[in-house]
Amino acid sequence: MISFKNQYISLNLKSKKELKSFLSEIFRKEGHSVGRIMYLFTSDEALYQLNKQFLNHSFFTDILTFPIIQENLKASAEIFISVPRVKENALKYQVSFSHELYRVMIHGILHLCGYSDYSSILKAKMREKEDFYLSKLRSVIDY
Repeated sequence: MISFKNQYISLNLKSKKELKSFLSEIFRKEGHSVGRIMYLFTSDEALYQLNKQFLNHSFFTDILTFPIIQENLKASAEIFISVPRVKENALKYQVSFSHELYRVMIHGILHLCGYSDYSSILKAKMREKEDFYLSKLRSVIDY
């Protein structure tokens, strides 16, 4: 089950039902079962504090994925996304806010499916997967 929640900000996602279905399908295509995934859309400061508290990182980021261990081995997590950081990155990379938001949402799922971005080679592979799923999403949601 995938759900969305706003925390300290206001974000109105369109086509939520189709988006949830699409995101669930990524898990299936990557050979995983989806458990409970909660996307929390929040502020830069809130994500900074989580990054500092749990990862000991003193920098801003657009996403933090916190896996939840479950006995049934279904992928479950809380995925925090900084909406202001996504907006800033959309401008930086000259893409729409929706495009960047969906890319980050897919990025969180890919982490849960075992993909990493801790080296330039791994980062390139993850970006390739993000681009693949973004191209598929365009046929489901017009963004």
